Amino acid sequence: MLKNYFPILEWGKAYSGNTFGNDLIAAVIVTLMLIPQSLAYAMLAGLPPQVGLYASILPLVAYAIFGTSRTLAVGPVAVVSLMTAVAAGDIAAQGSFDYYLAATCLAFISGLILIVMGLFRLGFLANFLSHPVITGFITASGILIAAGQLKHILGVGGSGQNLIEIAQGLIPQLGKINLPTLVIGGFVIVFLVLVRARLKGLLLWVGLKSRGADIIVKSSPIIAVIITTLICRVYGLDSAGVRVVGSITGGLPAPVMPSLSPELWNRLAGSALLISVIGFVESVSVAQTLAAKRRQRIVLDQELIGLGTANLASAFSGGFPVTGGFARSVVNFDAGAETPAAGAFTAVGIALVTIYLTPLLFYLPQATLAATIIVAVLSLIDLGVIRRTWIYSKSDFAAMFAAIIFTLSAGVELGILSGVALSILIHLYRTSRPHCAIVGQVPGSEHFRNILRHKVVTSPSVLNLRVDESLYFPNARFLEDKVQNLVAENPAIRHVVLMCPAVNSIDASALESLEAINARLRDSGVTLHFSEIKGPVMDQLQRSHFLEELTGKVYLSQYDAFSDLDPQAARTALAR
Repeated sequence: MLKNYFPILEWGKAYSGNTFGNDLIAAVIVTLMLIPQSLAYAMLAGLPPQVGLYASILPLVAYAIFGTSRTLAVGPVAVVSLMTAVAAGDIAAQGSFDYYLAATCLAFISGLILIVMGLFRLGFLANFLSHPVITGFITASGILIAAGQLKHILGVGGSGQNLIEIAQGLIPQLGKINLPTLVIGGFVIVFLVLVRARLKGLLLWVGLKSRGADIIVKSSPIIAVIITTLICRVYGLDSAGVRVVGSITGGLPAPVMPSLSPELWNRLAGSALLISVIGFVESVSVAQTLAAKRRQRIVLDQELIGLGTANLASAFSGGFPVTGGFARSVVNFDAGAETPAAGAFTAVGIALVTIYLTPLLFYLPQATLAATIIVAVLSLIDLGVIRRTWIYSKSDFAAMFAAIIFTLSAGVELGILSGVALSILIHLYRTSRPHCAIVGQVPGSEHFRNILRHKVVTSPSVLNLRVDESLYFPNARFLEDKVQNLVAENPAIRHVVLMCPAVNSIDASALESLEAINARLRDSGVTLHFSEIKGPVMDQLQRSHFLEELTGKVYLSQYDAFSDLDPQAARTALAR
């Protein structure tokens, strides 16, 4: 149906005056938050400040039409801005036209990738990014982003795409720190942190209503912008070495045609794919969390299309890659937004700022924007999760640690790729050695449990082996060796029962291994049986000749198998 591709047709028909009011208030709050963020993230991406504003207008309108989340706030975000700077920096120097062309082209390619993934229902591919890897990558990216902004806080030069390069660029410059710049940056950081931690409680204590307090707290970056801009203008701090934003091109963005150069596309394709997947995972995570609170539904494949069209809109309006922002979306949700129309209203607010207010930002210190970025990325850095993951799963910790170390030392792209690669290798290793347990009957019941964990009844002539993993080519040989070794260790065994409640599939390689097990056991006078095979797996086996060649039987339950192969032992266990 048409509304499946245009969710606006579904929520739009029930739109009311009350909903409009709630969306409008939320849009005002998010607009106040997005203005300094748009400027700051453009700076983080190595682009002119107005480009951040451009990326916060049409993309929001496009997502309002095609997106399924009622409260996701789309726009520039820290991690994607950093990845844009890295990718475009490999093409040309910051400040050049080719650099800007690469950034807009990234948005265009990312948009196409997301739309194609959505149309072909490929949202599941994002599952290859495990949560520990994403968490490690985002934490490391937050550290990298904050470190990269120190040069603006200190008023010195420096560059670098990883922590080592940033440190090498900063350390020699420490003797050239600009004191007024440091004071401005330090003031803004302290101000924003204190406002976040204390101001709302204080405003509620003096009697202000919750929504009013929220508006003031979320407006704190704007307040910092106004204060530091006025100070810089009145005292002429730009002549004292304080770097300011300078002239910002006003007016709405002119339509832009992204580059169609095959050479440029080839060089950006890998980065665009990473940006698309990272952005999608980040967006869907926050969208699903917020939707669950209101018992709403997120359609993953349509979300791909929504984010894809937002990126295309960004490219055609001279912006850079965008995605759903965590902090903005939470603010949008808490402010009472009911539909994606709140995003469209936010776009109108940003457009008005672009038309009328950009001349007022000439004396805005770059240190203010850097401080805004640093405080914003503090929420991305979660060092506690590293310890929790270490305690819970050493293998997941290894993948997370790889993502962190490689991101900090080699850059964002290698960081995420290393984490993904290690996660896949760990998964293959785990599944290549599936957990198998010899089980016995629990006294007084028909249940079967691991003999190493429970006091159970077993039979010397029956080996009951539970397989706790689907069978496929990496682990097929492992099961062969496991059965052969167990039978060789106990000459009394006459029956082997493979208990398969956790086996969800058996591929062709595993089928050959089962045939080999059946043949070897038959030659040694042992019968092979199966129990608790799932329906789809049974359907697979019935399409082969394996069941015809099987020396034993397929039992519905493990108790049926045990009571048939050793009735005395089964009755004894049941009577206890």
